[in-house]
Amino acid sequence: MNRWNYLVILRPTRVEMLTVGPTDEEVSVVAEHFAYCQSLVSEGKMLLAGRTVGTLSETIGIAIIAADSDEAAQDLVNCDPAILHGVMTAEIQPYRLALFSENPHRIEEV
Repeated sequence: MNRWNYLVILRPTRVEMLTVGPTDEEVSVVAEHFAYCQSLVSEGKMLLAGRTVGTLSETIGIAIIAADSDEAAQDLVNCDPAILHGVMTAEIQPYRLALFSENPHRIEEV
């Protein structure tokens, strides 16, 4: 069975979540979303995840997931608590990984 990579672009459904601050429900759902992403990483279904930094309305989250089909990728995204509870929207595109560093350098926040 072939495994494919998919780029997932996440956006908040309520821009004020970023510009003003999240509601208590959004805080709870985003915590569930993070735990879900952690589980996908540990299962080898998510290769990376992160978000742009800041509180601007243009802030997005991105992830690269691995799935056996377009439908399987959509199912992974549909099961994300942030999508289930309408806190975020997701756009999925097939993604071909061309280069990958096995020794990435990470700059820690100061």
